[in-house]
Amino acid sequence: MRGLNTRIVSLATTAAAVVVTAVASTPAAHATVVGTPVLRYSFDKGFSDDSGHGHALTVYAVRGGTTAAVANGAGQALRFPKHCTGRKCPRVVLQTASTDELNPGTAAFRYGATILLPKKETTSGQNVLQKGYSSAGGQYKLQIDGRAGRPSCVLVGTGRRGIHQARSPVSVADGAWHTIECQRSGSTLSVTVDGVVRDTATVPATLSVSNAAPLSIGGKGAYADNDQFQGTVDEVWVARG
Repeated sequence: MRGLNTRIVSLATTAAAVVVTAVASTPAAHATVVGTPVLRYSFDKGFSDDSGHGHALTVYAVRGGTTAAVANGAGQALRFPKHCTGRKCPRVVLQTASTDELNPGTAAFRYGATILLPKKETTSGQNVLQKGYSSAGGQYKLQIDGRAGRPSCVLVGTGRRGIHQARSPVSVADGAWHTIECQRSGSTLSVTVDGVVRDTATVPATLSVSNAAPLSIGGKGAYADNDQFQGTVDEVWVARG
């Protein structure tokens, strides 16, 4: 990350949460964002929002959790902590505060990321990107499910308990870069992996997502059982339309 200048918020330690390290595998292809971007992170210029909408990220970490900047082609990607079990494991997430433009309501929108995840780093579940929780206010989320490492897209409507999920039958946990996109359009939720639609799910056309929760990258939050992402991420984005 060239010219890195960011706020570090540590909940259990004063150690810096970002270090620079080596190259991350074969360079990833840049994601093509369709629609109107409202948030985008390439991590090439620290944790600033490349969309120009001002959604800068803050790092939250506990128990020495860190992210590491790794070279990815001509730019940078961000590596999260490796696999660890137990309540004393390091945890780290990146968050930006909620705004109206990050709450799509019932409108069509898309979100996604480019990730690299080795098979040995899979767990029962890892969250790449999420805004909101399944219990209240609605939610949209991109996660990697189970030891098989299958990506899925999740929507939960405001005031509703039903969880809607489109899950790829194809794993992305192979140590190579993969681009994943989630799209909600009307009553359809889809998950696309490397340009191929892998699954769709039907959602109510009236389903609305609007909450005050921050948008979080790498897990629910900096605490135990946070569904910590344990791979490398690049090109995280949210777009309308």
